[in-house]
This record gives sequence, C-alpha cells and structure tokens, in this order.
Amino acid sequence: MTRSAHRPDAADTPSAAGLSRRRVLGSAALATAAVTGAALVGEATPASAATTSPSVSGPPSLNRSFVQVRRGRFEVDGKAFRFGGTNTYYLHQQSHYMIDSALDDAAAMGLAVVRCWAFADGTGPTIPLQPRPFVYDEAAFDSLDYAVWKAGQLGLRLVLTLVNNWPDYGGMQQYVQWFLGLPDDSYGAAVNHDRFYTDPVIRRCYREWTKHVVTRRNRYTGQRYNADPTIMTFELANEPRNRSDKTGAPVLAWVKEMSTWLRQWAPAQLIAVGDEGFFGQATNADYPYSNYEGMHWEALVKVPDIDYGTVHVYPQGWGEISSSKPGTTPVAWGTQWIRDHLTAGHRLNTPVVVEEYGLAIDATKDVPDVATRDTGYAAWTAEVETSGWGDQFWLLTSRVDDGSFYPDYDGYRIMWRADDTNPSRTTATLLSQHAARMRQP
Repeated sequence: MTRSAHRPDAADTPSAAGLSRRRVLGSAALATAAVTGAALVGEATPASAATTSPSVSGPPSLNRSFVQVRRGRFEVDGKAFRFGGTNTYYLHQQSHYMIDSALDDAAAMGLAVVRCWAFADGTGPTIPLQPRPFVYDEAAFDSLDYAVWKAGQLGLRLVLTLVNNWPDYGGMQQYVQWFLGLPDDSYGAAVNHDRFYTDPVIRRCYREWTKHVVTRRNRYTGQRYNADPTIMTFELANEPRNRSDKTGAPVLAWVKEMSTWLRQWAPAQLIAVGDEGFFGQATNADYPYSNYEGMHWEALVKVPDIDYGTVHVYPQGWGEISSSKPGTTPVAWGTQWIRDHLTAGHRLNTPVVVEEYGLAIDATKDVPDVATRDTGYAAWTAEVETSGWGDQFWLLTSRVDDGSFYPDYDGYRIMWRADDTNPSRTTATLLSQHAARMRQP
C-alpha cells in the first residue's frame, strides 16, 4: 500500500490526502523506529546490538518445513496450506517492543502469514538499510532480524518485500536518483521512474541488494534468511508498475530476470511479484482492468520462477464508487475483482493470494460505518474461503514504545484489542474467525 489513489483521472495529480499519507508513513517510521547504530557492511557490529534480545542459541523456530507450491496449491509437508494473514509493513524499522506487540497480536488472532518491508533505501527520514548503492548498514538490520526470529517463535510465516514502487523508504525512485540523477515523476507519466526496470547499473544494484538480504545470516537465529522456513516468500516489489510503456514488456522482462536471479540464491522459498493484479486489457476502460499502468497480470503469473499471483483490492481509491460510477459499490466491485483473479488462477493452475485489501470508512465513498466495512470484508473473505488459498488484510497495527497505539494514518488500521474503545474490534474478530476457517482441512 503506502500510496495514493491510482485511477487514471487522479494518477497524474494525486490527492492531497494520498500524498500526505505516504509522507506521514515515512516520517512515522522515523518517529517510532529504534535507532540501532550505523555499522556498515565490512565494519564490526556493536556488541550492544542484541542486549535486550534472545541469543542465537534460543529455541528453534516452530516452522520446520518450507511452504511449497505443488499441483496449483500451497503445501507444507504435503498437506494443503490455506491462510488468513495481514500486513504490518513497519516491522523492519521498529523496536523489539513494537515488533513483539504486532506479532503477538497476529498470533493471538490466529493469522498465519504477515507481510512486511525488507528495504529502506537512501538517507531519507527512515533508518536506511542501504544508505548508498551497494552499501548496507548491518546494525540497521537488527529490527528485521528480530522480526524474523520472533515470527518463527510464534509459528508465523513472513512475506518479505524487497523494494517499493513508491518513494516511501526510498524505493525505485531512489535508485533512479542515485544512478541517473533524475527527479521523481512517479505520479505522472513516470518516464524517469520506469528507468528502474531497464537501466543496467540500477538492475545490478537491485540484484546485489536482494542477494544481500536473502543470503544474510540472522543475528538472532544463526541462520541465513534463505535457510529459514519462517520466510515463506521473497517478493520482488511492492506494487510495481510502468506507466510509460503500456505493453507490459519492460516489467515482464524485469520480473523474468529478477525471479531467475532470486531463485539461485533462495531456492527453497517462494517468489512473488507483489503487484496489484492489473489485467492490462487495452480495450477495457475500467482502470484496474486496463493497461494504464503497463502491467499484465496473467503474463507475470506465467513466469516460470513466479510461484503465485498477488492481488490488491482498493476499490474506493480506484474510483469504483457510486459518485463516479453510478450503480457501482466498492464492496460488489471488489468481490468481482477477487473472483476474477481466483478464476484465472484456477485456469492457470497457480495459487492466488489477495495480499492487500482495505475499505476506508468514508460516507462519500459508500462506506459510512464499521458495519458496512465488515459486510465488505465478510464478502471478500468468503470468496477466498470458497476457492482461494490466502489473503492478507491491510493493516494490523499494535502498540508503540510509549504504550499507546500506532496511529491510523491511512484509515485502514485494524487492532486486536478487547475493549470498547477499539473501533476495529468487530472487524478484527471477523478476520480472526475467517483465519480459523482457512486453517480447517
């Protein structure tokens, strides 16, 4: 997520709300992140880096086997693996207390898979993991290392995303600025931004970054990331797109190259694209089905080293509401969007994960209250229960370091909190019950 609405009539001139949301998420990480030092690769890691954390001789992960894709389904030890999950993107930047709070809540809800970022590029308002090209801040990896260890102790699986389409935490535009010196145009025609997929030096920098992440040794588990079954998936990018080329060819070539590259370094884990599921139909006027973003979902799913398809569902942000499309409701539109992808996944014999979805409570966008949102989530998760393999709502948050709760920056926050002051209590219960049904044989 961490982006503005992307329907065509708003894409070149994003709303003030969309822009401020992305900026506030980036600055929020600075305000709440645990500063762990600045030891770069090649320098000694401070001995104090793990003073409040378990040693590498602690109990082993509860995840003993990798998730695999066989016969068009997820399996663990030959048994079907279906899941309800979530996103908690900020784990890679936070204190151990905040990581514990979020992952403990995910486990208490009965969720199985959590998606988070495994990138922070440049020297912006967040703690960089890659402050400069080919330079990696070993001390700054403390939070991500700890999150992987903690998830393993709870039996949770992680999806780790390796770069952002959006400027939060650096992202693709940071690579373009590093090597080409071009300004950010990710909200317009994106000619500059899209050089990320084609420039040979940028591609090499990204390859080396991903190799560093997937082969690094976790200070808390003693394992390399690519040997840890807690990490279910390495994901190429969060919401990639290429507006300057509607054919989809540049992104498709990039996905083929990078998935093949990742496979050699992480042969046991799954690989996914991390895209929103845009169908790329040149003659379809409906934005998510169109080729506006230069993405062709089915072509990406067919890439040999891509293990499953990803889908995001934000109908309000995409303009699928009654005020702009009379007769359209975001709940009904989202239900059909999910159904279309699950149907295509069955035809292509590949699992499909609805890895981000959200409805914001906004009367002007057809969701006036929590009850309406819950009705929507019930409809969407029912589609997954009927014929899907997994879903991950956006966004589970929990307590921050002072004991208060992570702010609702984008209107999608869900909290697992048993008191009447929690506006998302009924939604969290609904999603917990859904996850329990997904676990059933």
